[in-house]
Amino acid sequence: MADRFPSPFDISTPDGAEGWQELYTYSSLFGEERREYEDAAFWFHDGVHWPEALTPWDTTFMEFAIASLSQYNTRHYLIPPAYGVDFRILNGYVYLSPVPAPAEEIEARVPLFMERAGFYFGNWDRLYDDWLVKIRDLVKEMSALSFTSLPDMEELEVITSGAGKGSGNDLLASYHRLLDLSLTLWQYHFEFLNLGYAAYLDFFGFCKAAFPSIPDLAIAKMVAGVDVDLFRPDDELKKLARLAVSSGIDDRFVAGGDVATIWQKLEADEAGGAWIAEWERAAEPWFNFSTGSGFYHTDKIWIENTEVPVGYITDYIVKVKEGIDLDRPVDALHVERDRVVGEYRELLDSEEDREAFDAKLGLSRTVFPYVENHNFYVEHWAHSVLWRKMRDLGKVLESAGFIADTEDVFMFKRSELADVLWDLYAAWAVGAPARGPGYWPGEIQRRRHIHQALKEWSAPPALGIPPEVVTEPFTVMLWGITSDSVAAWLNSGEGDDEGVLSGFAASPGLVEGPARVIFSADQIGEIEDGEILVAPLTAPSWAPIFGKIKATVTDVGGMMSHAAIVCREYGLPAVTGTAFGTKTIKTGQMLRVDGNTGKVTILEG
Repeated sequence: MADRFPSPFDISTPDGAEGWQELYTYSSLFGEERREYEDAAFWFHDGVHWPEALTPWDTTFMEFAIASLSQYNTRHYLIPPAYGVDFRILNGYVYLSPVPAPAEEIEARVPLFMERAGFYFGNWDRLYDDWLVKIRDLVKEMSALSFTSLPDMEELEVITSGAGKGSGNDLLASYHRLLDLSLTLWQYHFEFLNLGYAAYLDFFGFCKAAFPSIPDLAIAKMVAGVDVDLFRPDDELKKLARLAVSSGIDDRFVAGGDVATIWQKLEADEAGGAWIAEWERAAEPWFNFSTGSGFYHTDKIWIENTEVPVGYITDYIVKVKEGIDLDRPVDALHVERDRVVGEYRELLDSEEDREAFDAKLGLSRTVFPYVENHNFYVEHWAHSVLWRKMRDLGKVLESAGFIADTEDVFMFKRSELADVLWDLYAAWAVGAPARGPGYWPGEIQRRRHIHQALKEWSAPPALGIPPEVVTEPFTVMLWGITSDSVAAWLNSGEGDDEGVLSGFAASPGLVEGPARVIFSADQIGEIEDGEILVAPLTAPSWAPIFGKIKATVTDVGGMMSHAAIVCREYGLPAVTGTAFGTKTIKTGQMLRVDGNTGKVTILEG
């Protein structure tokens, strides 16, 4: 049995990816200057958020996200046992390492945390209402940013208005403002998220102490059945499907049909026009929804790739006509939730314990919706706007000959892009040739070859020296990194019975059915009714396929990952964090998925 994972300093560069380090911020790379610290730490690959090799600019959101998370843990709320999460990029992939607070500091941090977190918990509704205003105002400001090509001559109004500045200044300022807003966005993201997890983990810890044998899933059931905005995009699709049927225009939606043709048919009469009006009402903001995690510019956005939501609506129309109930099983979740709460509450010995149980559960239910709501507002809506603004900037650079294609803008590092815009501006101001058109197209092509080689590399699940016991709660709950999973990685998945995979009992239920293994949202169309979805991870925007499948199995993610939470809310059995699901299971094999025990059994095939 191996006692450690490979050292990051022993990992080779994939063939064809030589020089990959130039694509990323120097401080995010492993380096000899920090070797003693880095080689002794435990680093795990974050396949929950960044399963694929990142392009240079996409790395921006990873760095902003993890730094903001860490700032709130370490400097704002002073989470007693935890500092931040360190981050590195290796061959284009993200590796994280939780940093514990020094043991001698923990006791002193407790009262500071209680005061700071207590303020938020005591004023949660008011502060959250304010947060919604802040986030919408930020998205509005981002949407208003403009990136346009520099003019041959400034308009006369620039002179007569007394503005004292011109188009070049505005172009550079808009890019810097876009970066400022992006970082602010991620500061807002973690203003509430860490506290949402902290409240749940406090309740979780209380239950584990009071009921030592309680399953993790039973605790999760006690906060299920929440009403969150993350489900709103799917709810809007269902409304549009019902409207199509009730309006008698459902025959205009054909599986695999061309969206332009469908729209042409809808525009032909009043009923179709009314349906389009409802579509437009729902689309902003709810269809600013990514088919992936929201962290990759290549993820399809519903509002820009309308064939995706229209395809889901077409499927829902069939189910509406068959009389199938499309609603989430909220009432059933509430019944089960109340049953579990009552069962365990009765086991408590004293009224004092019951009062503590009620208070901690009540706080968890109050704050828990944010744990999922932030995902729509930040990773999906705001990121959708940001990707669009970056493409607007890419068009400016393409028209100036700096890049061959708009998408090439994502092959620049964020700090590097400021220099590129300076080159464009300075040459325009002087009236002389810029260096960029002769330099960047070839360099971008070289980087694309490197990035393709990185995408074909298989990232090891972890690096460095594993901890004796994984105790950091966020690492366990969100990423699904446990002592058992670390041991399984060290032994390359050995330990389970042949044909059996173990993971988190993420959502209850026991079902059998044929497997459908997919690796990206582009394969969703392959899924057929009655299959069991097996994927590296799922995205919230995959919810419309939950009416087709019997269960979900993922490689990564813990009890509080998005896949786990969404599956529970849709009443879909799920086992997350199997590590080797997509490597072991083949499409068509018969599976038994036990969401109550976290076991996946390959029955035949």
